[in-house]
Amino acid sequence: MSARRFLSYVLIAAAAALFFFGARDVVESRLEQLRAAKNLEPALEPSPGPVKAKPESNVPAGKPVRLGETFAKLSIPRLDAEVYIVEGDGEEELRRGPGHLTGSAAPGGSGNCIIAGHRDTHFRVLKNIRKGDDIVIETRNGQFLYRVKATRIVTPDNTSALKPTSEPELNLITCFPFYYVGSAPKRFVVEAQLAAALGT
Repeated sequence: MSARRFLSYVLIAAAAALFFFGARDVVESRLEQLRAAKNLEPALEPSPGPVKAKPESNVPAGKPVRLGETFAKLSIPRLDAEVYIVEGDGEEELRRGPGHLTGSAAPGGSGNCIIAGHRDTHFRVLKNIRKGDDIVIETRNGQFLYRVKATRIVTPDNTSALKPTSEPELNLITCFPFYYVGSAPKRFVVEAQLAAALGT
């Protein structure tokens, strides 16, 4: 076998492997989201119309959320997108869905609510988000409307999006560029402020 033919076989095999692993990740992420939806949906009940949120409003503590447990649904109405959020941001949790950074503020609560997700599965939709978009997070404690105030691209050592805040804020974080083979070199951050809240 010539070296050229051998190299072509190697390249074909590598391409097939990349396709297989990529397809597996997409299918696995969708299956995990279906499971997450089944775990959360029965606990979500319709709420009355929106009321103006107070900057210092806090969310009732309720039942503690365990690592890996589904506890919220995140929707972006303009993009007709919704994903289910799990507690924790480890690899196992992020395979199930975007993960709430343990220790950061609860959705709707005072402080910085931080949610991270993979750019090639659950958070791919963020590539089309823009300033002014609404983000709705629905939990067992109610629904919380955030409005996007900015998006930015940062290096991994820029941790400003993780800092505590006094106002109710939301930071969505994923890797960047969205279409990139291998470990992406930057981070894409969506900054949003609480605009309205629904009753528990």
